Amino acid sequence: MAMARGKTHAAVLLSGMLLAAAPLAAERDFLTNAEIEQVRLVQEPNARLQLYVDFARERLDELKHLVKDSKPGRAITIHDVLDDYANIIDAIDTVSDDALGRKADIAVGTKAVAGAEKEFLTQLEKIRDSRPADLDRYEFVLNEAIQATSDSLETNSEDLGKRRSEVADQLKKERKERDESLTPEEAAAKKKADAEATPKKKPTLLRPGETIGGQDQGSQGK
Repeated sequence: MAMARGKTHAAVLLSGMLLAAAPLAAERDFLTNAEIEQVRLVQEPNARLQLYVDFARERLDELKHLVKDSKPGRAITIHDVLDDYANIIDAIDTVSDDALGRKADIAVGTKAVAGAEKEFLTQLEKIRDSRPADLDRYEFVLNEAIQATSDSLETNSEDLGKRRSEVADQLKKERKERDESLTPEEAAAKKKADAEATPKKKPTLLRPGETIGGQDQGSQGK
């Protein structure tokens, strides 16, 4: 199952001169308001995965133009675009894991993601290998984006049955850890809520498949 990359603040990523030009601000949303609305409207997991692929491609198209442009101060924008891109890749893996946990069929979406990520990885590595003059100012976040793409591509190239099993095991582990952290009062309340949520079967003395007078149980009393 894919693991989200570690977040690193801009203070670690940028040089002192760059920080002077761009003071730290509150963490930004990695999607625009319009994109957030699109995600809200698209609930089907395959369609949502394709939507995130489109968002990632738009970031890389923007990145390609920025790298070609020698405009002063571009390193700040390049850094932010790369960070947003990597967060989108993380979101793709989160959507996939959530869908697999619900036993949804995401074969179509996964295929689209894997095909796109091969392309994305090539583009990012090409930028790194071209050694732009200001690479030192965003090299760390570029390498993070490359690693996130490589890890996600590996995950999305796996057999879906294997991934589904891995996700189920992880969810089971997390539930166990949550249950073990409950206080006795919380555990009792959870046990009561689970019991109330479980539908009760009507009591019967019949064995499975056994009928009365040649009629099944559903026809009794008719």
